[in-house]
Amino acid sequence: MNIVCLDLEGVLVPEIWIAFSQASGIPELKRTTRDEPDYDKLMKWRLGILKEHGLGLKEIQDTIATIDPLPGAKEFLDELRSITQVIIISDTFTQFATPLMKKLGWPTIFCNSLEVADSGEITGFKMRIENSKLTTVKALQSIGYETIASGDSYNDLGMITASKAGFLFRSTEQIKADHPELPAYETFEDLLAAIKKAL
Repeated sequence: MNIVCLDLEGVLVPEIWIAFSQASGIPELKRTTRDEPDYDKLMKWRLGILKEHGLGLKEIQDTIATIDPLPGAKEFLDELRSITQVIIISDTFTQFATPLMKKLGWPTIFCNSLEVADSGEITGFKMRIENSKLTTVKALQSIGYETIASGDSYNDLGMITASKAGFLFRSTEQIKADHPELPAYETFEDLLAAIKKAL
């Protein structure tokens, strides 16, 4: 039994924080897990910047409403889901992901949740489980699934290397250089072919 585990941002949809950085005019918010391997540190830093600028969940959701999946992502996902089970494992939050899941045809996503005050201020975040991508892949393996994983960032490396087959997708030159053993693809067509071969 195979199950494909995909990252969300940078793989199927644009990076939410980069889009919000552009919309809000706050260049510091461009920093993502491609730049900072420590997600907890990254999120606390982001929340500090939001507080400093008086921005909350509504402003981010307004930006997310303008984001569409990457060209070809929905077709890739539809074809993949027609031949095998697929789960999106993301460090994003349900409050961010839901409108994007609608545009992708409601695939299954495992992600985290934000703590939001009545005022709309994001006061904190609740991770579903520690080291969620690797932990989830190991849990799937423990119930009889063989996993195939793909992502673009530092926080995807655990699930990629722990899987039967793992691929980098539209990753950075630095990550590709650090992990020459991992096949790296730039198009959905090539990624789909690689996954089909691994099934």
